[in-house]
Amino acid sequence: MPDATSLADDRTDFDLVARWKGGDERAATILVERHAAAVARFVASVGARDDVDDVVQDTFVRAFGSLDGFRGESAFRTWLFTIARRLVLDRRRAVRGRGEHVEVKDADVRTEYDALDTVVAEETEDRMRGAMAALTPTQREVFSLRVGEGMSYRELAEAAGTTEGAARVHYHNAMRAIKEFLDE
Repeated sequence: MPDATSLADDRTDFDLVARWKGGDERAATILVERHAAAVARFVASVGARDDVDDVVQDTFVRAFGSLDGFRGESAFRTWLFTIARRLVLDRRRAVRGRGEHVEVKDADVRTEYDALDTVVAEETEDRMRGAMAALTPTQREVFSLRVGEGMSYRELAEAAGTTEGAARVHYHNAMRAIKEFLDE
């Protein structure tokens, strides 16, 4: 019987989905291990930093609960991003409905550079965060997925709930806006 590592190495996501549907619980574990980090990066990139773990967990719970609805027309990862996106939007609507203020916290990433490197890195991070904040939510999602995950325009369209042409336009506009913001 193959171990989880060898199973992960030679199985596509579609194979693993089929195996999970057939009762192989290891296949679900492999799918989570394979995609959880990318889903977490996406969730954080769209501003849900405080809820990343919860959204990632809810994404996989919802995905495994509705695998019969996964038609395989897009990559499994793209489908997960779509689910995560909807969960983030649902959480935002719920918070707005309660009238709560949502605070986006800065990530506290520190390295062992000298003080000047730290200042430059913080300024760059602040400028990039400012540039990202100036984007529309869809531009931010498309940009994050294209740059962070290397998704194709087709996959971007699926994840963002738009057309491929619109995904291209959103990405182009995001790139232009970020470049203009950073050049100021």
